Amino acid sequence: MEKEVATVQQPYLADDAFLADVEQARAELDRLQIWWLGQSGFLVQWQGHHLLFDPYLSDSLTRKYAATDKPHDRMTGRVIAPEGLGFVDVVTSSHNHTDHLDAETLVPLRVANPALHLVIPAANRAFVAERLGCEPGWPLGLDAGETVSAGPFTITAVPAAHETLDRDGQGRHRYLGYVARCGPWTIYHSGDTVLYDGMVETLRAFAVDVALLPINGRAPERRVAGNLDGREAAELAHAIGAGVVIPCHYDMFAFNTATPDLLIATCAALGQPYHVLRNGERWSATG
Repeated sequence: MEKEVATVQQPYLADDAFLADVEQARAELDRLQIWWLGQSGFLVQWQGHHLLFDPYLSDSLTRKYAATDKPHDRMTGRVIAPEGLGFVDVVTSSHNHTDHLDAETLVPLRVANPALHLVIPAANRAFVAERLGCEPGWPLGLDAGETVSAGPFTITAVPAAHETLDRDGQGRHRYLGYVARCGPWTIYHSGDTVLYDGMVETLRAFAVDVALLPINGRAPERRVAGNLDGREAAELAHAIGAGVVIPCHYDMFAFNTATPDLLIATCAALGQPYHVLRNGERWSATG
C-alpha cells in the first residue's frame, strides 16, 4: 500500500504577494507590523527597519528525518525563501534546535544582508559558529538580563526553560527568550519554553505589548522537548499584562502541533486580548 501523502496547506501570503505586503506596510510609519512566518518565526517592521525572530525557512528538517520513525512532514508551505528577505537588520536564534537555528535559512539570509546582526545565547557561540560556518565573533551573544541594540531595536535576553533552565559551565543560559523594544513598543518572543519560577515577575517588569508564545504543549510520545500549551500561554500573557498574545509553534510539523482553540477559549475566559495569524499574515497596530 502506498503511503498517503498529506495535503500541505498554503500560507495566507507567500513569495511575491508576501513581499508586496511588506513593501506596502513600509508606508505606515506610525504602525508596528508583525508577520508570522511559520513555527516560531516572526518578521517585525518598525519605521522601515526589520527584526526577524527565529526564522525557519527551509525544508532541512523534512529531509533530515524523512527516512526515520519521526518524520517532520510539513503542514504548511514556506512563506518566503530567505534570500528574498534582503532588508533585514537583525535576526535572532533563541536556542540551538534547527527550527530556531537553521543554516539553510541563516546562511543565505546573511548573504542577502551583508550588514546583518545575529543575536544568540552567548552560551551557544561555538555551536552556532560551527553550524553556520561563520566566524565566532560575528554573532551578538547575550545572557539573561543583558541587552544589545541593532538599528532601532533594543533586545534584552530573558531565561527560557525548554523544558529546564539549562546552563553552560559558566552559568549562562542555553535557552533564551527576547524582549525587543522599538519606538513605544515592547515585544516578547519567548523562544521555546515552559513556565518556571519567577517568569511572571521577570516579564511583568517589561510592560509587554505583544507576547509571541508557543502553544504546541508537550507529550512524551513526541520525543522532543515541550512548550507551553494554549491554556498556559493565555494565562502567562494575562499574568504579565500583555496587550495582546499571538500564538506560534504549530501548523508546521504534523507530529508536533496543536490548534489555537485552547488559547482562544482561555483568553476569552480571562478577558485577555489575542490574535491568531495564519502563516504569512500580518498583525499591525498604532501606539
